[in-house]
Amino acid sequence: MSSGVTLAFAVLGDSIAYGQGAAKPADTIAARLSADLTDAGITTDVRVYAVPGARSHDLAGQVQRATARPPHLALIIIGANDLTHFVPPQQACAHLTDAVRRLCAVGAEVVVAPAPDLSAVPWVPAQLRPSVRAASVMLQQAQIRAARTAGAHIADIGGSSAADFTVDPSLFSADRFHPSSAGYAVIAAALAPTVRTAASVAVSQSAR
Repeated sequence: MSSGVTLAFAVLGDSIAYGQGAAKPADTIAARLSADLTDAGITTDVRVYAVPGARSHDLAGQVQRATARPPHLALIIIGANDLTHFVPPQQACAHLTDAVRRLCAVGAEVVVAPAPDLSAVPWVPAQLRPSVRAASVMLQQAQIRAARTAGAHIADIGGSSAADFTVDPSLFSADRFHPSSAGYAVIAAALAPTVRTAASVAVSQSAR
């Protein structure tokens, strides 16, 4: 049953949020989550502000664009490029905190998906996997603390989907870094419950 409300749904972040590696637009995170919400009776107008290659400091510009049309619901997926560029977690999290607070200030329900576990990436040498995993976990935990304190819902894709990427190479696209369409299906399934919860809150608030 439809809620009767169309939510403005903003997707911000990096190449995963953008959908790089997906075979077609319908396979991206934004499209899959929008379809999932439709199935749950929540209509969305989804707009993607994410940019491939973005790091946490790039969220400021994305938030500025997104809040020109204040969203009811926002999803932030960020952190992979902070890891590859060795950005200190406290620095990355300061930018994430600011982004969440600015989105909340315009009335959005915000969902944050922390950094993925890059040790699952096929081209990471086996001897480096433990240190890469440790760095990934350190950033993930810092992001979770920062985002939750700033008022966001947390959807930890690293916790629920990393194991699948470790054992199934088909979840990666041809570049062996970005997810394939099958990989995006796994990520979207991990994010969907939290996004649905946040969307339900947004519907309730917009109906007041």
